[in-house]
Amino acid sequence: MISGVVLAAGEGRRFGGTKQLAELDGKPLVQHAVDALTAAGVDEILVVTGHDAETVERSLTLPANARFVRNPGYRDGQSTSIAAALHEVHPDSEAAVILMADQPGIVAEHIRTMVAAFRATRKQIVRVRFTDGPGPSLLSREIYAEAGHLHGDVGARVLIASHPEWLEEVASDDRVPIDIDRPADLSH
Repeated sequence: MISGVVLAAGEGRRFGGTKQLAELDGKPLVQHAVDALTAAGVDEILVVTGHDAETVERSLTLPANARFVRNPGYRDGQSTSIAAALHEVHPDSEAAVILMADQPGIVAEHIRTMVAAFRATRKQIVRVRFTDGPGPSLLSREIYAEAGHLHGDVGARVLIASHPEWLEEVASDDRVPIDIDRPADLSH
């Protein structure tokens, strides 16, 4: 079983508000991540909310295999949202694909490639390597506890820096999809 996690709890300070709700191509940013995980065929989807949780949750259309996880500690950084999600994944989850709510260019093919590499290698971390930088990661169940003990606004990069032997990278011919940090980024 493969889980998908969408980190959608942040305050969007640089954006000037709840950027998860900003529309791109007719739907909220966070919906793009949910749709990519759905199209990739993951077994469950957890959308982690925090800031403006009720409004973010109301804005989304979730498939039957998805649910919300509220992170009351979202102000303490991304690591708290990862921990909240990993604490709630299904007991049979072998790995979790971690997506950000503000990177709508991540598509189902990127996710399927990570899942296939995980199944082939059983590495603790599988990450997409775009032509110009790293992308999202998949975390194996065997490191959920370690990932759950991260602190601050960090994610898989800290685990990779501490344990480079855990990493399997899968190449993509694509450029790194834009992170939506400011309203102007929506027009790129």
